[in-house]
Order: sequence, then structure tokens, then C-alpha cells
Amino acid sequence: MLAAGGAAAFYAPRALGQQAARVVVVGGGFAGASCARALKRLNRDLAVTLIEPSERFIACPFSNTVIAGLRDLEGQQFGYDGLKRVGIEVVPQAAVTVDAHARRVTVADGTTFDYERLVMAPGIELRLDAIPGYDEAAAEAMPHAWKAGTQTLTLRRQLASMEDGGVVVMSVPASPYRCPPGPYERASLIAHYLKTHKPRSKLIVLDAKDRFSKQGLFEAAWQALYPGLLEWVSLSFGGQVTAVEPADMTLVTDFARHRSDVANVIPPQRAGAIAAAAGVADQTGWCPIDPVTFESRLQPGIHVIGDAAIAGAMPKSAFAADSQAKVCAAAVAGLLRGEAPRAQKLVNTCYSLVGPDYGISVAGVYHPRDGLLAEVEGAGGVSPADAPPSFRAEEARYAEAWFHTITSAVFG
Repeated sequence: MLAAGGAAAFYAPRALGQQAARVVVVGGGFAGASCARALKRLNRDLAVTLIEPSERFIACPFSNTVIAGLRDLEGQQFGYDGLKRVGIEVVPQAAVTVDAHARRVTVADGTTFDYERLVMAPGIELRLDAIPGYDEAAAEAMPHAWKAGTQTLTLRRQLASMEDGGVVVMSVPASPYRCPPGPYERASLIAHYLKTHKPRSKLIVLDAKDRFSKQGLFEAAWQALYPGLLEWVSLSFGGQVTAVEPADMTLVTDFARHRSDVANVIPPQRAGAIAAAAGVADQTGWCPIDPVTFESRLQPGIHVIGDAAIAGAMPKSAFAADSQAKVCAAAVAGLLRGEAPRAQKLVNTCYSLVGPDYGISVAGVYHPRDGLLAEVEGAGGVSPADAPPSFRAEEARYAEAWFHTITSAVFG
């Protein structure tokens, strides 16, 4: 691949009066939509095209509250009119091929879009074939709900129709996957639903890991709020699911068979399929990038942000995606002007709800180091372990405020 300096030299600044540079963005989630908006803000003369097949984006943050019956799915949906108003061309098509040599994207109806820089934010693809017995049909009986939308509502309906005294079983994959604390927030809110509506029921969480994000805070909250209702089974104690049997709603591990009334199977993941088609995903299924510019290490002229990127210590979260989008946009705008990119710091905060009025968080600051994004030591932290209920309630309000702020800024 070309080094950043070589790419900058090859794509020299345009002379006055030349046609505006074109940047194509694939994927209209938090990363892609935020990057498109930031590019237009940095240089209103850029021709920015956002390619996204869905007319409305359904946000994953706060979708666990939908599953628990605390929020309606309508509150998770956002359109693209705000991006159109600032001059971004929004193409409601799926990108199907990327010709990195010709610098061209082709969408489902055959239309092509040439670019000088391409930003890819394809999100994740669920590896439905990674667990024996799990496929698209099985996902209807044992929903993953890891892409917000119909699956979210399927899991919500299954919980609502389960009789009191039923057993809910969740499976959590090994890292990496979208939103490291997400499964544990989901477990917490399902436990809240059961405690409130079906108190004789039980939730078992089968985990392919021994450690997870904000573990101490989650476990302390579970003990305080849901004693005897929520059981977490770690990898060392047989938590890794090795197969599923949808016909009788059973999850199989090396140690046991877990029969469920409701099963939430979260499979392993990889970058969205278009990443492999574009040649920016490696053998891991994720996309290696330069941590300064987010340019692909496999294809020059293509940048990858959000969940699909291998971002070192930085987690796959909406907050991180938005932070990466802004840094990437600045790098792309600079490269198009022939400027050498500058390293910047990125931030992330992950809020999790353990109950409607019980929030916890983890924050971090990251910078490029040794070719990766590394955590800045001492710059982040987690919620205090001994915080009073008023503090937990305040963090829950912060989480809601953050969600409103980011969705308004990206899609408003």
C-alpha cells in the first residue's frame, strides 16, 4: 500500500476552478453519517456521497431498553434528511462492489460512483455459521437481536409471552464484537424485566470469556439487584456455546446442555460483507487501518472506521465510531489538500444501564502508538465502585442525554 505521504503527494491539491473533489462514504450508521457530515463541515465544496440502503437508521445503543419493554423501537429510528440539508448526496442503495484500482463503487442497481477517497463504515456482519446449528432459520427461534430492528422486537415478544417461571439463556461470544459491555447491559435489563414481571423466572448467561468490560460494577449490581435471578457462567466453568438445537431450544456447551424457554444467541462477528469485497478485511474478518488516518493497510485510498476497523484498544462502540469519524474526516480533508496527516487523540465513553435508574460507565482516551490505537494511561476510568444510588441514577440520566446528543448531532 502507499504510505500516507505518498498518497498525499499523488493526490495533489486541486487548482482553483477545478471540479470539487469527491468523497464516497459507504454505510450510514454512527461512523459513516458522522464522517460524511464532518467532511462537509470541514470543506463545503467537497462532493460527499453517502451510500446506505436503509432509509432509516435503527440505533443499537438503548435498544436493550426496547427488549426490556422500557422504550419503543420508534425512539431508535433516525432518517437522513438532516444530512441532505447540508448538501450530502444520500444514495438509498447497497454498495455491492468496490474497484480499488479504478476508485469506483457500484451499487445494487448498477449505478457507479467514482471517488478520490472512499470511507467505509460497513459495521458488522453476524457469522451465523460459526455456531453449529445456528443459521437464519434458527435466528428466528433464538434471536440474536444484535442488529436493532425486527430481531429486537422478536426477542421482546418472546420475553413477554414466556410464562412466569421460565428460563432465559443468553450466549455471549469471544471478543472482538460490537459493544463489549452490550451483552451484560442486556442481561441486566432482561433481569430487571423478569424481576418486575416474571419473578419466578431465571436468566443464565453463557459466556465465551472469563473477563469482560466493567465486570466488577456489573457483578456488584447483579448481586444487589438480581440475587438468585441472574447466573453468569464463565468460559472456565463451561460458558462457551459449542452448538445450538433450535427444535428444543437447547444451547450446548462442553459441560452441559441448557434447555431454555427463550434463547438469545449472540454469534461471533466480522466486518460487514462489503469490506471483504473491497479487499480491506484481513484473515481475521476485520479491517487493519493506519491509526492516524484510518486508511486501510490493504488498499490505498480507502479508509475504514467504526465497528469494522481493527482499532487496537479502542472498543467497537457508537461513541468510538463518532470519534473515529471526525478524525478520519480531518485526515481525508487534509490529504485532499496535499497536507501531511497529524496524529490526534480519540475518546470513548460507554454507558450501560443495569436498571432504569442505575447507570455505570467506562471512559478512555486513545492515541496512535506503534501502529495501533493505544490507551493513554491514566486518562480514563470507570464509575466508582462505592457510588450511592443517586450517583447511579445520575449516570443513567447521562446515558440518556448522551444518546439524545449524538443522534441529534449525527442525524439531526
